[in-house]
Amino acid sequence: MSTLVLEHECLAQKVVFTESSFVVYLNDGRNISVPIIWFPRLLNGNKPERENYELIGDGEGIHWPDLDEDISVEGILAGRRSGESQESLDKWLKKRIR
Repeated sequence: MSTLVLEHECLAQKVVFTESSFVVYLNDGRNISVPIIWFPRLLNGNKPERENYELIGDGEGIHWPDLDEDISVEGILAGRRSGESQESLDKWLKKRIR
């Protein structure tokens, strides 16, 4: 069994949304496209909410304050989807309707 060892830390520099995905631009020159459907809060957010993000930990993660969503660059590189339960998402969606 082999273990992946990163020679340097990959950090997010900016995020851009398309109709069906978001692209994370990394400091090593890569651009990672992620299906927006993988993150239901982003999927249910509007354009201004999605575009209002903050890079956290010098780019180790991305935070959307309006959507209460946090995604790590490590998780994106590993291909991890949102781990939020349907129950939690439903509660969040009900609060948004009010």
